[in-house]
Amino acid sequence: MKRRTFVKTASAAAAAPLLWGNSKSWANANDRVNVAVIGIRGMGQSHIQAYQELKNVNVVALCDVDENLFDERLQKLFVAKGLPKPKLYWDIRQLLEDKDVDAVSIVTPNHWHTLAAIWSLQAGKHVSVEKPCCHNIFEGQQLVKAAKKYGLVVQDGAEQRSNPCAHSMAEYLQSGKLGEVYLAKGLCYKWRETIGKTPDEPVPAGVHYDLWIGPAPKRPFSRNRFHYNWHWNWDYGNGDIGNQGVHEMDIARWGLGVKLPTKVCTMGGHFMFDDDQNTPNTLMAMFEFANPEGGSDKKKILQFEVRHWICNNEGDLSPGFRDRDDKGGYMQSNVNVIGNLFYGAEGYMRKTVDEWETFMGKTRESGDRGSGLGNHYQNYIDAIRANDPRLLTAPIEEGFYSCALIHLANISYRLGRSIHFDPEKQQILGDEEASALLTREYREPYVVPEIKL
Repeated sequence: MKRRTFVKTASAAAAAPLLWGNSKSWANANDRVNVAVIGIRGMGQSHIQAYQELKNVNVVALCDVDENLFDERLQKLFVAKGLPKPKLYWDIRQLLEDKDVDAVSIVTPNHWHTLAAIWSLQAGKHVSVEKPCCHNIFEGQQLVKAAKKYGLVVQDGAEQRSNPCAHSMAEYLQSGKLGEVYLAKGLCYKWRETIGKTPDEPVPAGVHYDLWIGPAPKRPFSRNRFHYNWHWNWDYGNGDIGNQGVHEMDIARWGLGVKLPTKVCTMGGHFMFDDDQNTPNTLMAMFEFANPEGGSDKKKILQFEVRHWICNNEGDLSPGFRDRDDKGGYMQSNVNVIGNLFYGAEGYMRKTVDEWETFMGKTRESGDRGSGLGNHYQNYIDAIRANDPRLLTAPIEEGFYSCALIHLANISYRLGRSIHFDPEKQQILGDEEASALLTREYREPYVVPEIKL
């Protein structure tokens, strides 16, 4: 698809976003929703399978810059199940011209999340975008504006927000039953081996590498700057605080009842390994939030920690760790400890992906508890059918607030100093070098647009 054609059509979509590129077939065919999955290597496969399990939902198109993935995905996820083969695209711009597609699920590397989402909205498609929804704070701000401007459903990938467990956690903490909740601690202790070093080499056949690079600086192809290991390179990823960590950051922020901080201080490093990774594998971040209703100091604290290697079972958060079980369940194993701790005047709470429990008073007596998993994909489809973004359990605004925390933490780490932030203006105060990291230099034609409301 020629870029000038895409830009012209996308501009028209801005005026009537629900008309261009959207067949609305689901409205007249037993509420059928046609979904395209963009990015099919890792989590993309989970998205495909999750949509296939929903009633009157069809995965009608797949898109990936690596055409080598298509045959295996088709055989395993469609042919073997007796399902119709989807259309295949390697260029997202061609996919967005497909009028049979009502909604997209974006499972690309982080540096493509916002641009793919905005282009999809301009093409009249509903959007579910994996976490983190943005690669920097500027992008998140534009995506929030785009969701408002085009009036479509935009779901953030914070899937724990669709769990009854998380909703009852937030209700409990904000009810006052734990007393004044002044401190939250998010934990992301996930075993990560070294990625080693890989040389620059020719682009593999079937890989559309320039499109993969997209908004990022042009660099030669290397395996450690491609599938999965892009997470550990600043050009494309945000380290583990922006990978697994963003899930727990979202829960920590939600339970603490805060949005954006006034101060951020982060320390850490890339320990043990001499390899191609340039993001930290160990990180400790502290966030300070205003708390006008606090009992004494008018602030709340959120502490977040990433570890990459040997760890303790802090807070007894991992049953798999406790039982030495390498099949401990979703986000749980015998080496990983992932979850949240909340501290209040009356006790503390431990929170995993599917349960929470309180321990009350000085003697930490077992108290109230909650549990329950939900279906994030069903919530997205329900909101589409109702044409009502208010039904989303994870609206894009909430995703942006949590992503803003990981980006501010990374800025503080990269510069080696504290960051002072104005949560109302969403600006860093008195630090031009830090402010420059709120956005990036974009490579034409893959420029995240500034959205005007």
